[in-house]
Amino acid sequence: MTKIAVLGAGAWGTTFGQVLADAGNQVTMWAIEPEVVRAINEEHRNPKRTPSIDRLPDGVTATLDRAQAVQDASIVVVAIAAQHAREALGEFKGLLGDSAIVVSLMKGIERESGKRMDQVVTEALGLPAERFAAVSGPNLSKEVAAREPSATVVASTNAQAAMQVAQACEAPYFKPFVSSDVIGLEMCGSLKNVTALAVGMSRGAGYGENTAAMIQARGLAEMTALGEAAGAQAKTFAGLAGVGDLVATCASSLSRNYTFGFNLGKGLSIEEATQASQGVAEGVPTTDAVVGLGHNLGIATPLASAMSHVLNDGLNCAGMIEELFGGSIIAE
Repeated sequence: MTKIAVLGAGAWGTTFGQVLADAGNQVTMWAIEPEVVRAINEEHRNPKRTPSIDRLPDGVTATLDRAQAVQDASIVVVAIAAQHAREALGEFKGLLGDSAIVVSLMKGIERESGKRMDQVVTEALGLPAERFAAVSGPNLSKEVAAREPSATVVASTNAQAAMQVAQACEAPYFKPFVSSDVIGLEMCGSLKNVTALAVGMSRGAGYGENTAAMIQARGLAEMTALGEAAGAQAKTFAGLAGVGDLVATCASSLSRNYTFGFNLGKGLSIEEATQASQGVAEGVPTTDAVVGLGHNLGIATPLASAMSHVLNDGLNCAGMIEELFGGSIIAE
């Protein structure tokens, strides 16, 4: 039995903790909310974050103590809000075992630095790249929590580390695949959120399948171009972490990014959409970071730029679509 720590007891962190326990591991969740820790330990539930899970496996416990959470853990999973990851992980530096593999579930680009989560995690913890892995794919947490069949991708520059993490999270309903393309996996998980905002906005404004498909296809092209320019493999964007995650995120009300965009399309303000979505979707801070990344890499980002004007200047859905697809005819 492998001891695994999960840092962050939000919806995806708790759900992934269930996956790990179902796979036969001993899981310790770390959370900052005493009521969440108490509920997990005493009721075997996290009603605040995962009310759909009636009972967590007995192999899942929780603690408020950072050192206790990671003590003797061979795998440490990070499921913290992307924009707060660097600060939060700084408190764990020096507490992890010398051989522990750190796994990121986070999807986003750090707003201030424009860095991917693999860069943020390794810098914050002083971690060598060979001890880092990322997990990403079409994994809507509520469906995984219901133990519906799902698949994901585990990426690491260290093939042995990727396989170790994949074996640790393989459950009867959860199938991991492995990859060496960390950059591609990170880019897929971050950039698809911007596309989901735009698709959700088009749906909220009343547009149909053609418009949604048009935005998704151009979003995928933008993601792939940025990824290749950053050193990723194009095939990653055609797989589970790319197309797979994009389809799931752009088609479901379970996606916070889609829902946030949908509310904008209905005419809600940023503040109203934030309240309706019970928080800011990760695609919101990621949008401007993607625009900046495009500038740095010399890659055009028409979708991210249009969504930036929505978020920062109040552009409506019709204006977003006109900006995205206006201008002269170009080759696809």
